[in-house]
Amino acid sequence: MGREKSLRDILDFIDRSADHYGWIVNEDRDFVTKLAQGLLINYQRYGYLQCPCRDSWGDKKHDQDIVCPCTYCSDDIQEYGQCYCGLFLSPEFYAEGRTPTAIPERRPDSKFP
Repeated sequence: MGREKSLRDILDFIDRSADHYGWIVNEDRDFVTKLAQGLLINYQRYGYLQCPCRDSWGDKKHDQDIVCPCTYCSDDIQEYGQCYCGLFLSPEFYAEGRTPTAIPERRPDSKFP
């Protein structure tokens, strides 16, 4: 497993990821902190930042598609303006003041544990 990570490390990772891809982080800080805590728990448990909104195999090879930001994130943001978790938003979605809601799961059933 990699080095120890703190909640601050995870929050910084979220911000850096959003900056890198041109996304906006959800402005609900309590919500973002809860997702960051889930990412931190999964990092401590599995050794990688597995999406806290999805079931895990506990094996990085099988979970590679749901390591944050997940494989489906860009398509979800392009189509719905948000990722599956509601963590990352498109600038347009954010500018419209919309609130993330449930969106369809893109992960194929064959990927579920």
